[in-house]
Amino acid sequence: MKFVLAAHGTRGDVEPCAAVGLELKQRGHEVRMAAPPNLLGFVESVGLAPVAYGPDSAEQLNEDFFRKFWRIQNPINLIRTGQEYITRGWAEMGTTLTALADDADLILTGMIYQEVAANVAEYHGIPLSSLHYFPVRPNGHVVPILPSPLIRSAMSAIWWLHWRMTKEAEDTQRRELGLPEATGPSPRRFTERGALEIQAYDEICFPGLAAEWGSRRPFVGPLTLELSTDADDEVMSWIATGKPPIYFGFGSMPVESPREKVAMISAACAQLGERALICWGAGDFTDVPQTADVKLVSTVSHAAIFPACRAVVHHGGAGTTAAGMRAGAPTLILWVGAEQPIWAAAVARLKVGLAQRFSTATEKSLTAGLRRILDPQYVSRAREIASRMSRPADAAGEAADLLEATVRREVTADPTHSAR
Repeated sequence: MKFVLAAHGTRGDVEPCAAVGLELKQRGHEVRMAAPPNLLGFVESVGLAPVAYGPDSAEQLNEDFFRKFWRIQNPINLIRTGQEYITRGWAEMGTTLTALADDADLILTGMIYQEVAANVAEYHGIPLSSLHYFPVRPNGHVVPILPSPLIRSAMSAIWWLHWRMTKEAEDTQRRELGLPEATGPSPRRFTERGALEIQAYDEICFPGLAAEWGSRRPFVGPLTLELSTDADDEVMSWIATGKPPIYFGFGSMPVESPREKVAMISAACAQLGERALICWGAGDFTDVPQTADVKLVSTVSHAAIFPACRAVVHHGGAGTTAAGMRAGAPTLILWVGAEQPIWAAAVARLKVGLAQRFSTATEKSLTAGLRRILDPQYVSRAREIASRMSRPADAAGEAADLLEATVRREVTADPTHSAR
């Protein structure tokens, strides 16, 4: 079988697709992958050969629309600004993917630019599948304190707004492919096509959601490669010299005023008698001083380091949240944007941690939050939830099984189509 993977976004968006692609490759299938130019090296390093797909995703994160979109109060301005941001590179992505998917049996897309992949799959007459890292489709369980119909209506409105932002670019792509004009938001069209929408997170995080969606959107659990890094041995040696530290990391999120943030973290930990391991990721912390009790690193393996930490503090990305929960570490999410508030709410609902917007955090609030999550009740609850989390290797295997089955069903439904 021939599979094409189209993933855009940060490493947290690309790695789940790469994990599935590697599993498919190990099963003997041909795998082609499209990824943003700034992550081609990462994809190559895990054993897949990617092609450049769309704009530089790291540069997108530094733009005002991503960092301050909630401040845009005029809906018309929001649509105009969002349209340029969301559809940048759309035409080139469509051209790239159309060529890459020639003779393929299935396209698997991540959550960003799904419409581009859907149109290409429709053009080639092959199945479309997608990986979701949080509950993106309308449902009644993301915010359980609200009535289910209200939640669904709000999420449907968000998708309608997204459609208005992308409609012009999508209509152009569909015309060039000889496809009819789209008449509604993508979730409805995906459902009508019977597209497989794999939920790459644990159903325990959103009680009741699996029952609501049934087999239409199967849950496999978080997908990650659990890769080691060159810094892991050094970090573990530092951890062994004293009390287990609290981990602080912000993934691909840009961090403003690094020196001030480190000072805030250091002061909060000092008040509590804790050590801090700070993973600065996308930020520039090269000139920030560190002490014996505060260590700064650019990257670490979450799978290796989190189990050795007393607690984890991070931005609330899907992959980092899952890694912390698998490690049984109480969590404090300091969210920045995108879907992170959803994971912040899930962590609080499961009683394995707390959350706050990163931009509002102070030394006082951080100290209070850390003190609370280090309480034995959070530690005990985090360990309990960890025992119920799925494992990445199992998740990748289940996802690959679903994709293979989708191709086989296509062959059965259309005898003229044979899996390559």
